[in-house]
Amino acid sequence: MPETQPEFRSQVLAEALEQQDMAAVAFALRNDHMVLPLMRPGQPDDPNDDGEVWTFRHPETGRLALLVFSDAAHKPEALPPFVGLYDGPWLHTFLRTYGKDIETVYFDIAGPHAMQASPDELLRVLAL
Repeated sequence: MPETQPEFRSQVLAEALEQQDMAAVAFALRNDHMVLPLMRPGQPDDPNDDGEVWTFRHPETGRLALLVFSDAAHKPEALPPFVGLYDGPWLHTFLRTYGKDIETVYFDIAGPHAMQASPDELLRVLAL
């Protein structure tokens, strides 16, 4: 039986962003997945290599921003072409590890329903 390709979108997250409701976003992050841009693709034969998440470094402050998308189609063309699917536990671990370096997390930064949150706010909602 041929292996199916994952769908690089989350309808649950898209609906939460449309509502501009952080509680709904938290629910989506805890119970579904999200799309993140990658510096390079992961190796499909290696479960420990899921690529390297790309972050944006603000040129004036040097601070990092993490960009999260509800759908790979919402990722601007200027970003690296690769994407990966991640879940809430991964995001919680990532923010616990790198959150002090990350100034903000942007959701669907180019629309259609952009939101942003601080790493601390996301850590709180993901820990529930």
